[in-house]
Amino acid sequence: QVQLVESGGGLVQAGGSLRLSCAASGRTGSSYAMGWFRQAPGKEREFVAAISWGGSRLHYADSVQGRFTISRDNAKNTVYLQMNSLKPEDTAVYYCAAGGGTTRSVDYDSWGQGTQVTVSS
Repeated sequence: QVQLVESGGGLVQAGGSLRLSCAASGRTGSSYAMGWFRQAPGKEREFVAAISWGGSRLHYADSVQGRFTISRDNAKNTVYLQMNSLKPEDTAVYYCAAGGGTTRSVDYDSWGQGTQVTVSS
């Protein structure tokens, strides 16, 4: 398995930006897609964005399309989520995951511990 550690969360005002990072260790020699998910209080975990191993295939949830950008640096074993024009409804714990690169959380087999993002109005 791959060990994942997220960072970069915090408190930001609406309209602001944050960049989340997810550092991978362990089975980093294998090729795997990466995804970001989020979970707000009282809600189910939802897909945010995914990126293929080579970075050529990207997928975004409709709610973040045009505002968030996923990217990766395989030399650094790190995936990023640039979040711009943040809204209060983006408030959630954000998780990175390694695995299938789909929108379904069940297709990912390694998860980070999560990082809190809070957007104030």
